[in-house]
Amino acid sequence: MTGLRRSLGVADAVVVGAGSMLGAGVFAVWGPAADAAGAWLLIGLVIAGAVALCNATSSAQLAARHPESGGTYVYAREELSPFWGHMAGWGFVVGKTASCAAMALTAGAYIWPERQVLVANLAVVAVFAVNVGGLTRTVRVTRWLLVATAVTLALVMISGAGAPREAISWSAPDPSFPGVLRSAGLIFFAFAGYARIATLGEEVRDPQRTIPRAIPRALALVLAIYAVVALVVVATVPAATLPSDTAPLRTVIESGAVSALGPLVPVGAAIACAGVLLNLLPGVSRTVLAMARRHELPSALSLVDGRRAIPLRAEVTVVAVVLILVNTIDLRSSIAVSGVAVLTYYAITNASALAMPRETRIWHPSIAVLGLVGCVTLTLALPIEALIGGAISLAAGVLARAITRRENG
Repeated sequence: MTGLRRSLGVADAVVVGAGSMLGAGVFAVWGPAADAAGAWLLIGLVIAGAVALCNATSSAQLAARHPESGGTYVYAREELSPFWGHMAGWGFVVGKTASCAAMALTAGAYIWPERQVLVANLAVVAVFAVNVGGLTRTVRVTRWLLVATAVTLALVMISGAGAPREAISWSAPDPSFPGVLRSAGLIFFAFAGYARIATLGEEVRDPQRTIPRAIPRALALVLAIYAVVALVVVATVPAATLPSDTAPLRTVIESGAVSALGPLVPVGAAIACAGVLLNLLPGVSRTVLAMARRHELPSALSLVDGRRAIPLRAEVTVVAVVLILVNTIDLRSSIAVSGVAVLTYYAITNASALAMPRETRIWHPSIAVLGLVGCVTLTLALPIEALIGGAISLAAGVLARAITRRENG
């Protein structure tokens, strides 16, 4: 069997992780989060960042112990049981495939709202064309997309610094702890890309050293950016309109000294979505590869293309499913399903970290406990329709596994 190529260092892995997080979330999440918690979304951001940090440490030490493609699908199989491994793998595939559809649809909404689905389809195909050239090309393109995203966010911060200040309202809507938790659950959607680094276990140099360093660095970088952007948004956009504002960063720019550059924000948002999509698609395909290797998905999907050193069949299959979702469900539905599935994935990640032998741990197990409790809490705080949709998707994975096991005797 042809193997994947170890070609990425710490800096490359940080780029991949940051590129997977700096996407549609930072451009669109503030309105829904403000609808749930008002200005208290700033506390929600801290909670989401804390849970993400706990998850990141668990992911990092597990990836160092099991340096192969598949992420928590592999870790849970080894540390817990094959059933929990399957649940994690299925949760990742479902959640991130839905996230891919959400990223594509968001790009379409910014670039050409009247032809949102058409643009989304073209974005998926274009990203696949880049990824099919191999992971080195993906990292190179991601660097340029990150630069464009960073420039856009810098314009927002500069403009926000010169914009009229809004009195921060801590009472609209009525502050409540459940509302803050719901905002944290929504904001967490914008952080979830750091697991992409863990799925590169077979493609980074010296994974025992590289992955534990890259994941916290990527997360810290993105958390700092999100904190500044959130503060600028809350201090600039009126509290009465922020919950319904679908493009709050454009509102910030139009309120400041560089208001003429407002039209650039949709371009920057679309580029950011493309950057996330560019890294999500390979991440999902690597998990499909790992599951196929263990005969929990069709074994034909385990083939690695020798010339490109990528799991081509798995990637083509994932792209096909994303295109189906783009053409059949809306943005809100894709985010709802993704949120529950991804938080379930990270809950199993933390449980796997707790099951590691003491001598192999890098961080104290209390961090994994906090991560596990945080994931469960944020999941339960999400809207009931999200819980139902996510539960149905996860149950479908359990049923599919049971059928597969019966057929294989």
